[in-house]
Parts: sequence; C-alpha cells; structure tokens
Amino acid sequence: MRPKAVPPVAWQRDVPESIRSLVGLTSPDYVDLFTARTNEASEKSAEDWARVALEEAPDHLRLAVVLAQRLVLGLRLGPRRSPDYILGWKIADRGDSWVRTEAASWMMTASLVFKVDEAELSVATSVRYDRRMAALVWPPISIVHRKVGLALMRRAQRAE
Repeated sequence: MRPKAVPPVAWQRDVPESIRSLVGLTSPDYVDLFTARTNEASEKSAEDWARVALEEAPDHLRLAVVLAQRLVLGLRLGPRRSPDYILGWKIADRGDSWVRTEAASWMMTASLVFKVDEAELSVATSVRYDRRMAALVWPPISIVHRKVGLALMRRAQRAE
C-alpha cells in the first residue's frame, strides 16, 4: 500500500489582496505568504491553527524562534501561554476565518495573519521598518524566517 501523499506547503512573496487587507500595518516593507493544503483546514479555527503551528512546535525550535525574536529583532513579546497571545504575539484582531497577531520592537513592527478556508491554511508575514536598522537586520533574518516558516507549516499540516 502506498503512503498517503502529503499536500504541498509553499512560500511566496505575492500576498493576495484578500489576506493583505487583514495585515493591519500601513505600508509594510516586507510581506510573504506560506500556504499549506489540507483536507480539513476549516475544521479548526485560524487561532487553533496558529497555536498548533507556533505553540506546539518542538521545544528546540520554539526556543530558537523566541530567542531570535527577542534578542535579534528586539520584539517585545507578551506571555507565551495566554488566551490573548500566541507564543508571545498579541492577538490584535480576528474574524470568522482569520486571526492577526502583532509584535513590535524599537526598530520594527510585525504582524502574522493566519487564515483558513476549506482546503488551505495561509500565514502572511508583514514587517514595517520603523528605523533604518531594521532594513539591515531583517533581510538576512528573513532567509531563516522562510526556512522555519516552511518547517512549521509542514509540522502543522501533519498535525491535522
């Protein structure tokens, strides 16, 4: 018997307007989108998917993400386990099929939008450079962000 094929996980710079309109940042300097095809995306809320992807990641990966966000990016994160936060990111807004989290530092403001529909989970990242330093720091970090984002999406997809 053949193993069940896992639907693809993808990354792209082009973010559809239906998701871009939810990011909450004025004039972001960086946007990207991760997508994961799943047969049962809409059976969980966007917040539940966000918690699976971020809070249920392996300990070593979750620790590395939080340390990079705090120490390298300087993000001021809230409590990691709270109904108002997802891995320290403040829940800023939500709708029936999406949730937006936000975090900021002295040099940048960022948001993550998790959106679900019947067959797909999407996560959009938006970063606004509030100081010039962010334009130097974020581009190399964004390379790691893409690799970690894909890994987190694959893991969330398997947790389905």
